[in-house]
Amino acid sequence: MSRKSTEAVMADAGRRRAAGLLARATMPELHAAWERLPEQPQVKPVRGPETGLVMVRGRIGGGGAPFNLGEATVTRATVILGSGLAGHAHALGTDGRKVRLAAIFDALLQDEDMQELVESEVLAPVAARIAAEDRRKAEETAATRVDFFTMVRGED
Repeated sequence: MSRKSTEAVMADAGRRRAAGLLARATMPELHAAWERLPEQPQVKPVRGPETGLVMVRGRIGGGGAPFNLGEATVTRATVILGSGLAGHAHALGTDGRKVRLAAIFDALLQDEDMQELVESEVLAPVAARIAAEDRRKAEETAATRVDFFTMVRGED
C-alpha cells in the first residue's frame, strides 16, 4: 500500500473544496464568470450533462444505524478542453447548463495559468456568499434561542 505525499493530499483537499463550491454555485455566478474569461476555451462534452437519482442515507442522532432517507436528483457532466484537460462536476437538481459550466471550471482549475483566475472569479465569490448565508442563518437562529436555567428555591 502506497502512501500519498503531503502535496498530493493537499491537492486532493483543494480539488474537493473546489468541487463542493462549484456544486453550490448558482447558474448566474458561473455564467458571469464564464463571460469574464479573457479567452473562452474550446470544450468537448465527454459525458452528459445527465440527470439521475441518488439515495440519500441518514443516521438517527448522527451516529445510529444508517437508513435510507430518500432519493435526490443529481446532474453530472464531464468535459475535455482543447488543451486536453478534463473536468468533472455534479450538483443537486436538473440544471445541466450549470453543471457543464462547473465541469469547465474544474478543468480550468487544473491549468496552472488559470488557477488564480478561477479562484478569484468563481470560488472566492461563491465561498463568500455561502459564508454570508451561513452567518445570516446563525443570527436568525440565535435570535430565537431560549436559555433555560434552574433556580434553586429556598425553603419557605
